[in-house]
Amino acid sequence: MVIAEQQDKYGIVRIFEMGNYRFLEFGLQFEQSCVFMPDPSWLEYDYTRAMLMGALMHAEPKTALFLGLGAGTLTTACLKYLPLKQATAVELRAAVIELAQQYLAFPTNPKLTIIQNDALKCLEEQAPTDLIFLDLYTDDGPSAGHSEWDFLGLCQQKLTPNGWLIINQWALHDGTPKDHPTLKVRFKKHYWECLVPSGNVVLFVPQNKQQQLDLNTLGQKITSLAPQLGYSLQPLFDVIRPNQP
Repeated sequence: MVIAEQQDKYGIVRIFEMGNYRFLEFGLQFEQSCVFMPDPSWLEYDYTRAMLMGALMHAEPKTALFLGLGAGTLTTACLKYLPLKQATAVELRAAVIELAQQYLAFPTNPKLTIIQNDALKCLEEQAPTDLIFLDLYTDDGPSAGHSEWDFLGLCQQKLTPNGWLIINQWALHDGTPKDHPTLKVRFKKHYWECLVPSGNVVLFVPQNKQQQLDLNTLGQKITSLAPQLGYSLQPLFDVIRPNQP
């Protein structure tokens, strides 16, 4: 059942409801986000769980930048489960922010600043941060920023030492990320991937070439966090792989 709808210059933003779930939809078919209304920090989609797992790769993140807000479930989960002191979310569409706050139980949080702007234009002015989540989608799929050489480079440059850039990318039929050749060269073949069943590949890009992924520590964090989450990230952990040749 549709419960809210707005039209802006980018198209239609719609909220519909099924039982305890509400969905944010762009256009006529593109389901962008899912919210379990009794607990807005619950991550229903595997790709959002994989992005949360990416945040656990940082030893102790204090700051985070979310490029793309959507319904805000990932932002809400990170603020709840990570030791963040400050976070910023950049969202292009005012309608998305308004509907998330009004219909999707997106909570206000003194640690969070929301900026209504084009992430591709305002990233330069953002402060360096421990974590960056790149999840910029339209009703046609990932935005140009997911494959734009300079923007991807700037994302990595905006990380603090030992920070992580976490990218939600579409997967091709062979399981490699969309724009794989660009990503491989841009990040000097130094990143990890997690292919999720929904047809996405989440990339985990370190701030520097010397930085490595500590799988043992990550596995311990996943185990200890599972009772709080109500689900396990272990199936996603088990399919982490170095970037594909």
